[in-house]
Amino acid sequence: MLLVRVEVGLATFGSIDTLPAEALALFGGDAFSTLGWYRTVAEAGMASRAQPVFLVAMQDSRCLAVFPMRDGAGGFGCLTTPYSCLWHPLLAPGLDAGALRGLGERFGRFCRPRGVTRLEAIDADAPWVEPLLAGVRGAGLTPLRFAHFGNWFCRTQGLGWAEYVRQRPGKLRESIRRRTRKLMADAAFVLIDGLRDLDAALAEYATVYDRSWKAPEPFAAFNPALMRACAAEGTLRLGIVRHQGRPIAAQFWIVRDGWAGVQKLAHDEAAQAWAPGTVLTGLMIRHLLDEEHVAELDFGRGDDGYKQDWTGMRRQRSGVLLANPWRFSGFAAMARHRAGELAARRAPRVRPERG
Repeated sequence: MLLVRVEVGLATFGSIDTLPAEALALFGGDAFSTLGWYRTVAEAGMASRAQPVFLVAMQDSRCLAVFPMRDGAGGFGCLTTPYSCLWHPLLAPGLDAGALRGLGERFGRFCRPRGVTRLEAIDADAPWVEPLLAGVRGAGLTPLRFAHFGNWFCRTQGLGWAEYVRQRPGKLRESIRRRTRKLMADAAFVLIDGLRDLDAALAEYATVYDRSWKAPEPFAAFNPALMRACAAEGTLRLGIVRHQGRPIAAQFWIVRDGWAGVQKLAHDEAAQAWAPGTVLTGLMIRHLLDEEHVAELDFGRGDDGYKQDWTGMRRQRSGVLLANPWRFSGFAAMARHRAGELAARRAPRVRPERG
């Protein structure tokens, strides 16, 4: 019996609108891989000299994967933003380890001339990671792993608001109880989950953000555009607290397939005495648990101190530099990575004090 190996082909597309139907069908496995998400990233979340590149892997007329990438300013890498909490290739169902290795080798051959390719916001425990990187090595590239950001979350399957609150630290429980009772005696909670009243709600969100402690956004149009995209998909949850008719706190969540992730939260610093951020977070989570019965709460990027109290579980999101040792940029990346590893090993360890 003659076995014929069919080579994986890789085609490049400059926009979502030009992708074939087989590729479009692979979008949408999670909140950070929908068509709405990537349209928003491409239109409102990229540097002026960067451009999206969608790599489509085909084998014998079957679409195996889409790699959302970007090129230009900042070099070649995956299509992520400061708002991305997860990135992965969009894979056809049923790919085994051998198919993933072959896919990784073809992807690696495409990346090889660029010297360094940056992948980030990766779940390092995802089943696609190791076989795909094995294929990348077969293409002559060296994967250099790095820690990208911490992600705090809480599993809430079957959990109602009352039980959730009982599991929180005592200080937070008391703050939720007292602050909510005090503020909501003279305030209103509004939840926007669609296109109706969205324009007015976005204006209130912008007002709160401008009065908050937060620095200006690196891409000012991104969050409003993403909220519009999510509203059209039915995944938007925009919560606002109004005190005597004036918005003083706002939060933007995405809810999809039992997962709820907070994307942005802000409150008016002039209203800090009421702790409106704490109150609104509690009101949003109570709705998500008791009304929508979500199975996971996700507090996004970063190790901000308050997140641990609301969640209690942390996972590391990782990155990988795919370095070509025969290119100067690749060799330099490997040298820097090695130097960083040696410095970390030589750093003195702080011993805990004995009581």
